[in-house]
Amino acid sequence: MNGWVLPEDVLRDAPSYTPRPYELADLELLLSGAYAPLTGFLGRADLTSVIRRGRLADDTPWPVAVTLELPSDLVERLDLENPLHRAVVITDPEGAPVAALDVTDAWQLGQDRHGEGRHGVGGTVRRLGDGGHGPFQRLRRSPEEIRSVLPPGRVLGFVADRPLHRPQLAQIAHAARTLGAHLLLLIPIGEPGPDGLPPEVLVRTVFAARDRMPATTFVAVPMSRRGDEIRDALLRARIAAAYGVTHLLSTGETMLSGGGPRVLVPRELAYDNRDGQWRWRDDIPPPYRKLALRPEEIDDLLDRGFPLPEWHTPPAVARELARAHPARRHRGLVLFFTGLSGSGKSTIARNVADALRESGERTVTLLDGDVVRRELSAGLTFSKQDRDLNIRRIGWVAAEIGRHRGLAICCPIAPYAQARATARAMARVAGAGFLLIWVATPLEVCEQRDRKGLYAKARAGQLTGMTGIDDPYEEPVDAELVIDTSNMSVDQAVGAVIDYLTENGWVEPRMAPA
Repeated sequence: MNGWVLPEDVLRDAPSYTPRPYELADLELLLSGAYAPLTGFLGRADLTSVIRRGRLADDTPWPVAVTLELPSDLVERLDLENPLHRAVVITDPEGAPVAALDVTDAWQLGQDRHGEGRHGVGGTVRRLGDGGHGPFQRLRRSPEEIRSVLPPGRVLGFVADRPLHRPQLAQIAHAARTLGAHLLLLIPIGEPGPDGLPPEVLVRTVFAARDRMPATTFVAVPMSRRGDEIRDALLRARIAAAYGVTHLLSTGETMLSGGGPRVLVPRELAYDNRDGQWRWRDDIPPPYRKLALRPEEIDDLLDRGFPLPEWHTPPAVARELARAHPARRHRGLVLFFTGLSGSGKSTIARNVADALRESGERTVTLLDGDVVRRELSAGLTFSKQDRDLNIRRIGWVAAEIGRHRGLAICCPIAPYAQARATARAMARVAGAGFLLIWVATPLEVCEQRDRKGLYAKARAGQLTGMTGIDDPYEEPVDAELVIDTSNMSVDQAVGAVIDYLTENGWVEPRMAPA
């Protein structure tokens, strides 16, 4: 991109690093040219200017900070004054090289949550390897490739970050027909969509509606949201312009062009019960008007195993959604018990597992006790870093069980909220449900039980890092179910869990124990 070339032996000896998912997404957009005029991650001068003014240091408009963080110990091994000793090889999560980074600027950021030093770095990037792997690679084409196949004239862009139901399809068709434009559908694949669908599922649902669209070109783009609605909208418009879009159809959220394609904001459509057509809402008398389903209504129908109505969703799209979002009773689930040592969580978890196994309708895996300590946690200490790592390992295994529609039951102490949130996020990315069950038995009751004598040793100063004594337990504020075994029996606690699962559709009523 910029003539920066290094000998193979230099690259072979260069340090390597795997960035976080959103940084890898930015890297792919840099390499493809979708972030033009950027050729690499921003240095300090550009970063400061973008944050303050929405412009690069040379006054070029640019909406967001495109940054990369590296471990401080890696950066300290580089010589920024010597082009032969400042390269870093960027790898994907499997360790395959995807790019070389020429680090020309670095600055200290402080420490991450594990106490490790971090540096921000800036510099140009160059592609390495064969361009990456993963589902739907054929759709991950560069802006240059897409522009070369687009017909002359107007190009209507639409960012399909959700499945396309009949209202969206009608809006797209109307806009393309009015403009006389070719349709370019940009499918974000940098992260799960706003409704939690994995990128590959989103692509399948969009393609399921292709026979109901005008002439269309499809492209998968690793766009990620940054949490700033305005800046996200400006960035999407910039990316769309790079792909050749002249007019961008709004998705109903904030859409700004920032000097890029013209943004079109569609009127709201409604279903006309008189003849089954979608028309502008105000053109249909209220007695015959049926509004589009809200996302939460769609999720509720899928959760309960009900078909999506054909008046709202094309059958092919509904089938893909039902495959990806089966009824709760057929979906993977992570039951995550948390609580102090001696709270009763392991006893409850084992009994819940037994009750579910008796029915034979669920594949149940219990992640507790000696198996976890031997297979997942061997060698870990009671430091916060190792405790977080332990929960991450358990959460990852549980999420993989859920991905394959099994039911995983976990019951670590899990004292820290962030680690529990990470486990929840991993389950959701895997397409599984996640239920946090807080066994909120008071500390004094847990101490009275103290079957292993751990609390007594901690009080006597013979044991450190004991949760509830000299290490904190962050009480959950997001638990789906709270149980206190100081005022209920084990059977009652197990019944409360089974009742919750049954009432919320995770377990069929006949699965509940007698």
